Amino acid sequence: MAVLQSIKKLFVPKPEPAEDVIVPAPRTTYSVKRLSIKDIDRLLRLNLRCFKQGENYTRHTFNYLLTQPQSLGFAAETSLGELAGFVLLMNNQDGAAHITTVGVAPEHRRRGVARRLIEEIENVLRKKSVSTVVLEVRVSNKAAQDLYARAGYSIVKRMARYYHNGEDGFLMMKSLV
Repeated sequence: MAVLQSIKKLFVPKPEPAEDVIVPAPRTTYSVKRLSIKDIDRLLRLNLRCFKQGENYTRHTFNYLLTQPQSLGFAAETSLGELAGFVLLMNNQDGAAHITTVGVAPEHRRRGVARRLIEEIENVLRKKSVSTVVLEVRVSNKAAQDLYARAGYSIVKRMARYYHNGEDGFLMMKSLV
């Protein structure tokens, strides 16, 4: 019987996975706060929701990013205290910073959450005299590319097969001077 089931699987197409239906969250206000190691569990859960088809960070990676003195992270929280978005970066000693990840919960997208988080982190970097910010984005992620372009980032390089699935990435850069 198991053999027949295995043969059947070869000829019967797998059903397409059902797409998640995203119901926009009720209108709310967002506050921006500094991330700390105490936020790791909430951050992990939101990260999995933000990057279903992408590169998910592990607990180890988040632990590193939330505890290193050269890292910086902010979260956007709803008026009910729910985590709606996050941004994390590493500040390099050469006067440049690297935004490692930006994520917004699907139900809170297109509300300016990512823009606000990026503005917040750039304001802190300017106070620290950081001159340049870089980030990577998937070639297929036009929405993120448009967001970054509106925020003043420019594509400076295409990186072949940058992501684990073989997709190319763009290196984008912004001067804060």
